[in-house]
Amino acid sequence: MTGLNGSRYKDGEERTCGWSADLTPILAICNRYAILVIENAAEPLGAAYKGRAPGAFGKAGIFSFNGNKIITTSGGGMLVSDDADFIAHARKLATQARDPAPHYQHSEIGYNYRMSNVLAGIGRGQLQVLEDRVQARRRNFQYYVDTLGDLPGIAFMPEAPWGRHTRWLTVITVDPSQFGADREAIRLALEAEGRGQRSGVRGQRSEVRGQRSGVRGQRSGGGGRRYGDQVGEGFDCLSEGISTGDGDF
Repeated sequence: MTGLNGSRYKDGEERTCGWSADLTPILAICNRYAILVIENAAEPLGAAYKGRAPGAFGKAGIFSFNGNKIITTSGGGMLVSDDADFIAHARKLATQARDPAPHYQHSEIGYNYRMSNVLAGIGRGQLQVLEDRVQARRRNFQYYVDTLGDLPGIAFMPEAPWGRHTRWLTVITVDPSQFGADREAIRLALEAEGRGQRSGVRGQRSEVRGQRSGVRGQRSGGGGRRYGDQVGEGFDCLSEGISTGDGDF
């Protein structure tokens, strides 16, 4: 799909994969027709558009701190704006829209969208390592390019000239005629490989559990002998099956 500036990227793809749309032509059109711009910056946190952060161009920017994002508070997100009145009203709506009255009064519908102070603290702490997270994602992307980039029919999303991509999500396109398989065949093969690896892990865990059971059995026997040493051999039977190893307390 061709973008407003003639590029072949559409806004949804760019936002989803961790970079910014080409905002200049979008903002020009919206300003011409007095259209309010609310930026969906859920995933390009840490990206850049002409030296500025996505989410800082429109009336407001919305970020997500879901568990799969570059930084996370396990859920929730952040709303930013340079309009103090806008933020004050958003904060009111997010705290059940209670009016400033001496009693419980609600003149508009509100919601309970507050993030706890504990989760907010986690988010603020992770903001300090945001650049480290972005660089780690970009290194992952480069690893995929170096490993798979020479395969016929495989192409990676290029980085737009207007800014930095966080590489939050590494995306490839597959040409079946050159690669020899389409994306569904690749998906099914990877899914089967993942199941096999998980089965192997389960098998290893079962083996570890078996080893632990054997260790517990040895500890039980040792406990019986120690107990017998203390109170007399005639009481060995009382400790059968009782583990006195340190790891069992």
